Amino acid sequence: MRVTIRDIQRMTNRGEHPVMVTAYDYTSAQLVDRAGIPMILVGDTLGMVVLGYDTTIPVTLDDIIHHARAVTRGSTNALVIADLPFMTYTTPDVAEQSVKRIMQEAGVQAVKLEGGAEIVPTVRRLVELGVPVMGHIGLTPQSVNQLSGMRVQGRRAEDARRLIADALALEEAGVFAVVLELVPMELAAEIARRLHVTTVGIGAGPGTDGQVQVWHDLLGLYSDFVPRHARQYARLGDTIVDALTRYRDDVHAGSFPTTEHASSMKPEDLDAAIRLLDGEG
Repeated sequence: MRVTIRDIQRMTNRGEHPVMVTAYDYTSAQLVDRAGIPMILVGDTLGMVVLGYDTTIPVTLDDIIHHARAVTRGSTNALVIADLPFMTYTTPDVAEQSVKRIMQEAGVQAVKLEGGAEIVPTVRRLVELGVPVMGHIGLTPQSVNQLSGMRVQGRRAEDARRLIADALALEEAGVFAVVLELVPMELAAEIARRLHVTTVGIGAGPGTDGQVQVWHDLLGLYSDFVPRHARQYARLGDTIVDALTRYRDDVHAGSFPTTEHASSMKPEDLDAAIRLLDGEG
């Protein structure tokens, strides 16, 4: 049975630290389910880690729908949340149409929006329509140009005050959870203390209720790069390169494939086929 937003809140209330990880395709979604992780985020990070863009800004609604469809086909247990991409929720009306498409066409159970007090009318509209909404404050990657890069947010008193106010405004508007990205851990802990809904940190220290990580960072699919906010639990990139190298070498050496990797037919059937081809049949 699929995890619900009520289940996430119950986990938070019990102090169980809800876990979320990104996934972008059928296979990764299956593996997340097997690991017992309760939330999958089909993040617009796919623009960078799957599609090769420098930022998340080029990601379209069609991109998210395409990948979310695969994830919802692969997952039967996790709560699947999809990012609304850049400029797809500029007004409540625009957001309503975007969410209509993403939920009907991809089958996700919730959506995530970046922003604070300025998106409260949009959040309120979606919640009134029955859409579970996750908020996202701190570093908001869709605003990377305005923020002048991927920088920690909220270190100064006024910025910290604004982020606390944003979090409270989002909660009042009806979000079921708030992602806190790249904010000082002291500020993240204070926001978590003030909110009743679940806080999910990434680069925000241990004081949030739960955590989210990007699939590729978590599993070590890059060659060397490990973001400061991530812990690399495997080096699958090295494992994959090693496997591909051995495959290449086996093919070059003629040791793969062998007869055990093929099927066979009766010699007389092959002879008959050749006679037919040669017009002797």
